[in-house]
Amino acid sequence: MDVYRVAPLGAPIDAVVEVPGSKSIANRALVCAALADGESVLRGVPGGDDTEAMLDCLKVLGLEFERQDGDVTITGGLGSFRRGPLTLHCRLAGTTSRFITAVAALGPGPYTIDGLPPLRARPMAPLHDAMVAMGAQVHSAEGPGTLPVSVHGPLDPSVEEVSLRGDISSQYLTALMLIAPYLPNGLRFVLTTPLVSRPYVRITAAVMASFGVPGVELGDRIITVPPGRYQPCDYTVEPDASSASYPLAAAAICGGTVRVPGLTATSVQGDAGFCHVLERMGCEVTQDEMGTTVTRRGPLHGIEINMVDLSDLVPTLAAVAVFADGPVLIHGVGFIRKKESDRLSDLCDELRKAGVDATDDADGLVVQPGTAHTATLGTHHDHRLAMSFALVGLGASGIIIEDPDVVSKSWPHFWDMIEGLR
Repeated sequence: MDVYRVAPLGAPIDAVVEVPGSKSIANRALVCAALADGESVLRGVPGGDDTEAMLDCLKVLGLEFERQDGDVTITGGLGSFRRGPLTLHCRLAGTTSRFITAVAALGPGPYTIDGLPPLRARPMAPLHDAMVAMGAQVHSAEGPGTLPVSVHGPLDPSVEEVSLRGDISSQYLTALMLIAPYLPNGLRFVLTTPLVSRPYVRITAAVMASFGVPGVELGDRIITVPPGRYQPCDYTVEPDASSASYPLAAAAICGGTVRVPGLTATSVQGDAGFCHVLERMGCEVTQDEMGTTVTRRGPLHGIEINMVDLSDLVPTLAAVAVFADGPVLIHGVGFIRKKESDRLSDLCDELRKAGVDATDDADGLVVQPGTAHTATLGTHHDHRLAMSFALVGLGASGIIIEDPDVVSKSWPHFWDMIEGLR
C-alpha cells in the first residue's frame, strides 16, 4: 500500500500482544547453526525481511534448511559452503550484511556481499578494515568501506588480536565475534573508541554460549573470544523486545493496559528494559515469568535519559514524548544518524510536520510538550520510523504514513497488530 491512515484509538487499551521473535537473536543463532556441524532446530524465528535476507544468503552459500511455521531446521558446517564466485544479496538488512561479510571469510569464496541502494550507503569500513588486518582479501567495488564488497579467505591463523572502532555500530564487533572461535587461538578485540549498543554484544555472547562456545569475556575496551566450535542444538528465539516497545508504548500514549507474553525480566535483550523508561514517565510496570505488562492511569511526565543502550528505541520514546506533560531530552545517541535513516534529523523533521516541537543536536534530541496535528509523514526507508509514527497516530488525529510496507523489515504484520488494539 502507498500510505496508511492511522485512526486514533480514542479510548484506553486492554490488549495482549504477541510479538515476533527477536531478529537480532535469530540472525546470530542462524550464523551459529550454519557453522555448527550437524542439524540444529531454531524455534520462534521471525519472518521479517532481515531474517529472510539471512536465510537467502545461507541458501546461496549451500546450507540446507527446512521451515515450518516459525521453526527452522538447518544442517550446518563449513564443509557445506559452496565455492565462489557467488553473490550474497542482503536487501536492506544491515545486520545480515555485516554478519555475512564476516562469515564469508571462512568459506572457500570468493563471495560478493551486496544490497539495495540504502544499504550500500551505510558504513562498513571498520568491519572491512578489521578483516583485512585478520588476513582476508576485501575489495569494495564503489569505494572503501561500502557495498558491494568481495571477500575471500582464508584468515591468517597467526592473528590473535585486532583493533576495532566501537562508536559507530556494535554489529562490526558482533560479526567478528561470531567467527572468532574458528581461529586457532580465538581472538582478542581491542576497542579504540567506546562501544555503543553494548547490550547487543551481550546477546552475541549469550547465543554463542548456547551453541557451545562459552567463556567470551566482555571488558570495557577488551573483548576476548576463546577458540572452539559451535555445536548443533535446539534453540528457542525469545520475543523481540524492540518490537514489544510499540504496543507497550501504545498503552503509555492511549492509557489502559498492554501485556506482551514471553518477554520476561530474564531476557538477554537490553531493549526489554524499555518498560522501565515508561515507568519513569508515570506508567505502572510488571515484569514476571509470564511477560511484561504496562499500564497507564495518570499523566505522562517528561524525562531526561541517556539511551546509548536503548538506541533502537529512540523513535519509540520520541513518539511517547509527544504526549508527555514536560520535555523529553534524549542524549548519548549521535551514532544513530547512520542507521536505516538519520534517526535524529529525519525523525525530528517528520515530527515537526505534525506540529511537534522536536529538535536534534549532535548527541540526541528534545521533544517539547504540545499537540500533534494532521500530517503525512515520510518513513525514509526506516521500519522504526514507520512504527513510531503509527504510535503518534493512535493518540492524535490525521496522521498518514508513507511507504508503510517498510515495516516488513522486522514485523510484517505490524499493521494488523495496530488494528488489533481497537
